Amino acid sequence: MKIGETPRVTGPATVKGQTARDAVTTPDRGGHVTRDSASIMGIPSEELTPRVQQAVMTLMGEVDRLKRDLEQSRKRLRDAEDMADQDPLVPALNRRAFERELERMMSYVKRYGGTASLIYIDLDHFKEVNDVHGHAAGDAVLHAVVDLLLENTRQSDLVARIGGDEFAVLLMQTPVDVAITKAESLLELIKAMGVTFEDKVLRMSASAGTAALEDGADGAEVMARADLSMYEQKGRLEFD
Repeated sequence: MKIGETPRVTGPATVKGQTARDAVTTPDRGGHVTRDSASIMGIPSEELTPRVQQAVMTLMGEVDRLKRDLEQSRKRLRDAEDMADQDPLVPALNRRAFERELERMMSYVKRYGGTASLIYIDLDHFKEVNDVHGHAAGDAVLHAVVDLLLENTRQSDLVARIGGDEFAVLLMQTPVDVAITKAESLLELIKAMGVTFEDKVLRMSASAGTAALEDGADGAEVMARADLSMYEQKGRLEFD
């Protein structure tokens, strides 16, 4: 070193006033550049030449892009699963999804106790609506029935379309005697409902059966008992 010359401090290479360690940057989720420590990646600071820095930045950007792509793929999968559970016509669960949730609730009752009940609803003479007024009128009736069921049950309850004009309502924490009263109330609401279609007001009635979720039974058995109860009521009405 010459006399009067300022001593040169040795250490990590600098890039525009930063050390090589400080100069390593990666884009964040918003595309902004943030600093990252080279020691985290196991790269010695003396090896961080401009070319290595650029390679690290490119790699980290690609990792971030892959993370975003993965999250988008997961979201699309969740959306697809939700769609697979929904009835294609009305805003209710389909039969497959309902049976799965029913089995889940059966398992909960068996393990932890509590009570729940199932209401099975079938519209009366629905085929006549389709035959006389057309399938668009029938679809309007189905939508109106589901809207009524959703509006008159709790958020914790489940509403599903089981078949063409058959519906199921799973009432959480509800004994069967309360479910019977609820079923009667729903039938009265359906009977009082008028569905406006074009220049007509369509009127419907329905029959319902109930069954309790009991320890020792399975979902299929509960649905069969509720279905049988519903057909017994429908038979009595037709006989009357």
